Amino acid sequence: MLVAVMGLLIMSAAGLALILATSTETMIARNFGDGTAAMYAAEAVAVKGLADLALESDWTDVVGGPARSSFFDATGTGMRTLLDRSTIDLTAIVNAWNCGKPDACSDADMDRVTAERAWGGNNPRWRVYACGMLADLGESPSPYYVLLLAADDPLETDGNPLVDGTGSGHDVVLLRGEAFGPGGTHSMVEFTVVRAADASIRVLSRRLLR
Repeated sequence: MLVAVMGLLIMSAAGLALILATSTETMIARNFGDGTAAMYAAEAVAVKGLADLALESDWTDVVGGPARSSFFDATGTGMRTLLDRSTIDLTAIVNAWNCGKPDACSDADMDRVTAERAWGGNNPRWRVYACGMLADLGESPSPYYVLLLAADDPLETDGNPLVDGTGSGHDVVLLRGEAFGPGGTHSMVEFTVVRAADASIRVLSRRLLR
């Protein structure tokens, strides 16, 4: 009897371990799939932004003025509710990128030199250029809310990040695409783009952000 009970316990433990391993692998695969989909969603809103940037005659209107993508959800500020009923705060997201906190940023906050923002008065001042549900870009039935931020090139040394100044930084803009999905899925990709002499848009760099 004792041997039978011990055998039963061992078999039960082995079965439980197999179930846990299968569940873990399924979760890993799902998380990997969600992360990949979010990355593509972030890139999709950046591609839309690139198409609209090509139509802008003055990128000062993009980095500091009234220009917006044709893909723009309401005011580009405040709370948004995702399909799983979780929420994101667009205002807090932009503030966090501009000064490291969700609250409103002062000029001094945005000009402060930090490890992430090392250019002082030329620090990027991110603003929402495009935003909305990815499904509204024809990517139905995508569950992702996407956001595209634009900012002046921080290597431009005119001391005014709200103006696309002259010199080597002229017609150079940073774009940061973000995608937010169910279960806290989040992906970010950043591009540096330039308008070439023939008015085409070229991508100088691309990097995934963590």
